[in-house]
Amino acid sequence: MKIADLYGRKTTLSFEIFPPKKDAELKNIDATLEILCEMKPDFISVTFGAGGSANCNRTIEVAKKIKQKYHVEPVVHLTCLSYSREEIDEFTRILKSEGIDNILALRGDRNPDIPEKDDFRHASDLTAYLKKTGDFCVLGACYPECHPESENRVGEFRHLKQKVDAGAEVLISQLFFDNQYFFRLEEDCRIAGIDVPVIPGIMPVINGAQIKRMITMCGASFPDRFEKIIRKYESRKEALFDAGMSYALSQVIDLLAGGTSGIHLYTMNNPAVAGRICEGIKNII
Repeated sequence: MKIADLYGRKTTLSFEIFPPKKDAELKNIDATLEILCEMKPDFISVTFGAGGSANCNRTIEVAKKIKQKYHVEPVVHLTCLSYSREEIDEFTRILKSEGIDNILALRGDRNPDIPEKDDFRHASDLTAYLKKTGDFCVLGACYPECHPESENRVGEFRHLKQKVDAGAEVLISQLFFDNQYFFRLEEDCRIAGIDVPVIPGIMPVINGAQIKRMITMCGASFPDRFEKIIRKYESRKEALFDAGMSYALSQVIDLLAGGTSGIHLYTMNNPAVAGRICEGIKNII
């Protein structure tokens, strides 16, 4: 099933997970998937680590399990900065042979330890190539507060429009903690002539150190209300979990009330995160 076909018919709920770092741990992800898939998400995206085929294989193994064992549609993240056309062709050949039709096309983070290649410099390059060489539904990423490498907001939306013109059919946002940034993103997309579904990505705060690392990487800002929660509860694990989940749930409800096309939840492989959100919106979505 092509993910883009869902939009216009329903409001979607989707999760993101990451594959285990070691092949031996693949079997242990079943417990997480079992719980997540019981919640009947519209799709589950699986992140991708650049730097070698082993990372991709773990991603594909998890995606296969999601589709074949749990009968939920997977979306495979695919980065391109460190891969040649031949390597991308091999990845997509495997995906197609396994009946996996949906790819989130990403440039990938720059890593001084991993050489970059010249075939794909931007996510839009990969998007265009995937649409040209295979019958995939291609999704793209977007940033409510701009990509950390963007010079300005005008350039940000020029590049985003290029990605959509290249064939991206759905956009999923990076995490954010102030919904006004997302609503502004939606408005600016329409002004820029970007008319594909734009899905907000929500990451509940359950670990203070982890969320600070994520914010440093993606450039999301702290609203005052969010900062107060972190300062008050970061030294108390259970209290931070409850407060963080309540904050995330308030974001989700506000986004749904604002008419968003769906919710994409960064679960951090923690079923309790997805479970708390799903329980809170079971009569809303």
